Amino acid sequence: MGNLQTPISVQKLQMALHAKAKEEPGYRFYLLYDKVHRPDVLDHAYRSCKANKGAAGVDGVRFEDIEAYGEERWLGELAERLKKKDYRPEAVKRVWIPKPNGKRNR
Repeated sequence: MGNLQTPISVQKLQMALHAKAKEEPGYRFYLLYDKVHRPDVLDHAYRSCKANKGAAGVDGVRFEDIEAYGEERWLGELAERLKKKDYRPEAVKRVWIPKPNGKRNR
């Protein structure tokens, strides 16, 4: 991802979640809405996807579309939907990857 660095605040969250998972191996994180709607987390996730040259998902929204709409506005609206817990992601886009042996894997 080039020189994209994970912000300290996101690193602290990652370490806390990792520590909880190590502390209680069977622990399940049922709701992470309170974590992922944070502006620092959403901004880092957006920049990571963009740096990784992520493609549009099943909704067809591209980075160019988001930039035309306004990154801050788009991320703010997403954060609000996550806070309200009414965000429902669309189905995952299936991509088949051709392998040298002629088969395809997901």
